[in-house]
Amino acid sequence: MELEDLKIFVEVADAGGVSSAALRLGISKSMVSRRITQLEAELGAQLLARTTRGIALTEAGATFREYAARISAELDVARETILPAGELRGRLRVAAPLSFGPTHFASVLSQLARRHPQLHISSSYTDRFVDLVGEGFDCAIRVGYLQDSNLVARRIGPLFGKLVASPAYIKAHGTPEAPDEIVNHQVVMREAETWQFMDGDKIVLVRPQGRFVADNGVSLVAAALEGIGVAYLPEPLVADHISSGALVSIMTHHPIPPAAIFVVRPPGRHPTRKVRVLTDMLIECFGNPPIGDGAARLDKEEE
Repeated sequence: MELEDLKIFVEVADAGGVSSAALRLGISKSMVSRRITQLEAELGAQLLARTTRGIALTEAGATFREYAARISAELDVARETILPAGELRGRLRVAAPLSFGPTHFASVLSQLARRHPQLHISSSYTDRFVDLVGEGFDCAIRVGYLQDSNLVARRIGPLFGKLVASPAYIKAHGTPEAPDEIVNHQVVMREAETWQFMDGDKIVLVRPQGRFVADNGVSLVAAALEGIGVAYLPEPLVADHISSGALVSIMTHHPIPPAAIFVVRPPGRHPTRKVRVLTDMLIECFGNPPIGDGAARLDKEEE
């Protein structure tokens, strides 16, 4: 029995399918299927059942997966232990936001690749929330307010936002003075999003309405510059436009509470050294000073 077959089986079991496991492992689907068939033949038991929704573990497969996962984890630790100090190898698949990734996170991933020549990095930039397990990602970098989920998150540092509008919009429509006045204004927004503001020590939630909806922050900046409506955006996306006067920071007496940058990874596993190293590099780069001009840096949260 090959140890690599155990790792492939665990990936298929966790991803729920051959395609996702192959993507994560960086090998062909036919290779994955062949190795699973070989493993089942050696064990004399069916480990996976094919269904209309993908692949499900048989009773034997569920039992064997626990042992295989434990052995694979120990093997990964052993491999990392014998590597030269600090050296990383293998494949790291990372998802990052399209609005921020190329400008803020791509350089960190490039530095990681330069420092570790045997590490293969595959990065995907999208503003949708990817399915880390189903799509075969080791981790994702996310910005904003992290929603409850079964993912394990590590906070990198704070991220500050601004409520902005163009001078043309302000001249035509004025500006909101309090959160409850936002419903009387046109806004540019992500679909079904909720805006948060500070009112003293309290957080006030607002559900804005607008005729311009986009799933990408850069598109919302463009719409705000055209005077279509008020925008609620991360400061790094609008800082240059505020400096030039193309956008104006408004309702500053009701600031936006700090959001954050996170590294998230699938549950039920200790972080691999590759993910830990990337996380440490991001903290070094963005943990202090924070992104934005908000108040003092917030303490980093441990997992």
